[in-house]
Amino acid sequence: MLTNSDNKLKKYILENLDCAHCASYIESAVKALPYVESVSIDFPTQSMLISTTDIDGVIKSILAIEPGVVVKAHSPKMRSVSNQPSEYAFRFEMILLGISLFLILMAFTGRFVSDIFSEKVSLGLFIAAYLIVGWNVLYDALRSIGKGSLFNENFLMMIATLGAFIIDAPAEAVSVMIFFKIGELFQERALHSSRRSIKALLEVRPDYANLSVQGELKRVDPDSVSVGDTVVIKPGEKIPLDGVITNGESIIDTSPLTGESRPVRVKTGDDILAGTINTSGMLTVKVTRTFYESSIAKILDLVENATHKKARAEKFMTTFARYYTPAIVALALAIAFIPPVLFADAALRDWVYKALVVLVISCPCALVISIPLGYFGGIGASSRHGILVKGSAFLDTLTRLGTIVFDKTGTLTHGSFKVTEVKPLNGYTEDELIHYAAHAEAHSSHPIAKGISEYYTGKTDPAIISKHSEISGFGVTATVGNKTVMVGNDRLLHEHDIPHDQCSFDSTVAHVVINNTYAGYILIGDSLKETTKDGLNRLRTQGVSRLVMLSGDNEFSVRATAKELGIKEFYADLLPENKVELLERILAEQTDGKNVAFVGDGINDAPVLTRADVGIAMGALGSDAAVETADIVLMDDSVEKVAEVIGIAKRTRMIVMQNIAMALSVKIAFVFLGLAGVSGMWEAVFADVGVALLAIVNAMRVSKL
Repeated sequence: MLTNSDNKLKKYILENLDCAHCASYIESAVKALPYVESVSIDFPTQSMLISTTDIDGVIKSILAIEPGVVVKAHSPKMRSVSNQPSEYAFRFEMILLGISLFLILMAFTGRFVSDIFSEKVSLGLFIAAYLIVGWNVLYDALRSIGKGSLFNENFLMMIATLGAFIIDAPAEAVSVMIFFKIGELFQERALHSSRRSIKALLEVRPDYANLSVQGELKRVDPDSVSVGDTVVIKPGEKIPLDGVITNGESIIDTSPLTGESRPVRVKTGDDILAGTINTSGMLTVKVTRTFYESSIAKILDLVENATHKKARAEKFMTTFARYYTPAIVALALAIAFIPPVLFADAALRDWVYKALVVLVISCPCALVISIPLGYFGGIGASSRHGILVKGSAFLDTLTRLGTIVFDKTGTLTHGSFKVTEVKPLNGYTEDELIHYAAHAEAHSSHPIAKGISEYYTGKTDPAIISKHSEISGFGVTATVGNKTVMVGNDRLLHEHDIPHDQCSFDSTVAHVVINNTYAGYILIGDSLKETTKDGLNRLRTQGVSRLVMLSGDNEFSVRATAKELGIKEFYADLLPENKVELLERILAEQTDGKNVAFVGDGINDAPVLTRADVGIAMGALGSDAAVETADIVLMDDSVEKVAEVIGIAKRTRMIVMQNIAMALSVKIAFVFLGLAGVSGMWEAVFADVGVALLAIVNAMRVSKL
């Protein structure tokens, strides 16, 4: 799978790549080169991800197909979707169209108002109009022929229109070229509009940072700030870099990253992330990561590169486009010359005309542009909702989900454990029990450890803590003062043969062992997220037939949560490796062609996220592990976001399928109408341009989701 984290994978911008069919053809040609390991060209973003040992050879091959393309190495400061044609270029094309239309009007009407307009003068006007509006189409087609690359949309238009001149249909030749150019211009505008919607998502990138230098503030580019520098964020400004607050309090708006307007109160000592907005107080922040290592930089990179992981429909179109145009040219030649040879009453001119109609209507623009544009819009719509989809392939996977496996803690529940009971035993007091437990857990990042630490009213002393060790799936062990302390689950007690009276509890329990003596237990509660029940109900209505819950908590606690949520299948007391084994079994049981998703909090679930058909990390704001590992990253922690991204995926897929069905059905219908003599080149070009525009407009609906 194509991933930008691969050290050998490089990104390039293909400027002046204005033909979707050509992009597919270039990708196929480059992929066939012996020194290319993998390549993906995305037409909407005009970018290429490639792993090759000879980039010069690749560039040479690209220029042989499209000599006007400029290949530039991508840098972190460069935004591929910003590669837009100038308004001047669009106006210039419109002026040429206006001149051509005026010349055609003169050619049509001149002979009715003046005797000087002979047929030759009219023909001259048609030729002039044709060359003015179609010079770049002819130039690109001839240039491609000179480079040995015949089969593209420009070649089809050149053959069709020159053929019309040869059979004495100059008006239709010019009209076909004009409508083709009008269609191209509208397609470009629609495509650029879609690009701007993605570019708007990338505007979360902070423009500047207020760097504190010897007590004075200096406005600088965020990428010029180093780790350890101090920046000041004023009310209303975007936070430029990841850091820790050294002075000040404020409310942070995380909506640019999460898609939801949810204010978060922060104070001295709290971490903050680049891309969020400081809404109230002034903050002084010590930078902890450079801009290109920050969460926002990774998110921007994901958004830009997501379209390179293509869905099956896109991969099919890349192969389809490679063979489609040569096949259409061969079909047109057969239509033009076989009937006149076989049948005496078959006029050559009539069948050549029908062949030209087939060439015009068969231009593959509608399919080649609208399919990637549809997925492009789906990824953009997801991003606006705070959902990062790493590729259109994963959108397709979501449309065929049969099973979703959930981690419990931090995914279905808040994961913010609070101590509900402290039960000392064997001569220890409550204060002693919580003292030793809090010190043993002081260096752990587990939510249970955090809950115990927050309950402890004293202050942990790092000087008395040594030999701290986390035992995955069991708990922690540490030396506190001169005592060996273990804090963990029931498995930890059995592993070390610690005598104890009770194994089962209705909530999460942390057992405490001091010098191999059972000192008591701490009960810890965790509550369901407010959106969990509604989110699961939405998933059921979307056709997800099997919901499974996995947890490392004890069975009694997990059973109570499952009952409250209506989840019939659940597994408790799991080690990380047990989760992988269970997921393997669930995948093997999925025999109906449906996919399996795993949803976790992205902290300890990397192996399971990777193994599932699609791994979804929830509440991953600021979690590097989740952004790197999961296929889909939910920046918010709501289960409803899972249902939301599935809904976006299904609507995206539906619109893509609509475009394929519409384009193929219209083209096939007009091919038969052309062969029957019912439709001519006028109708063919209207149908071709019309279906392309309809497909693009339909694809753009996805970005409005």
